[in-house]
Amino acid sequence: MIYSEDRQEYKVKFYRNRKTGESPVLEYIKELGKKDRAKVSKYIEFLRVNEGYLDEPYSKHITGKIRDLRVDFGRNRHRIFYFTFVAKTIILLHAFLKKTPKTPAIEMKRAQEHYQDVIQSRKIYE
Repeated sequence: MIYSEDRQEYKVKFYRNRKTGESPVLEYIKELGKKDRAKVSKYIEFLRVNEGYLDEPYSKHITGKIRDLRVDFGRNRHRIFYFTFVAKTIILLHAFLKKTPKTPAIEMKRAQEHYQDVIQSRKIYE
């Protein structure tokens, strides 16, 4: 059997609010210091190369299709909620700096709201 070498790679897209045009993950990353930004970018690339799935401690299932990318750097514990979408696309939904042992419910709620917004406007991300 002959296999095609023309495999489409996974791509990463940032959630963008349909009403405001804001991209919370992109804005979060831009606000980080140089070293933290480099580490977060490296983990996002690692996620892409691994086709949207990483085991713990790099990623953890949150709810439904939503997972969180865990970027620990020094005392900073960055969390980025994401899910794998159609056409080998990873959508980064929401990001925050984790300061408590348990993920705050408000952060999970925001990620779920962004997820629903993506599903309702899926053509934008395909």
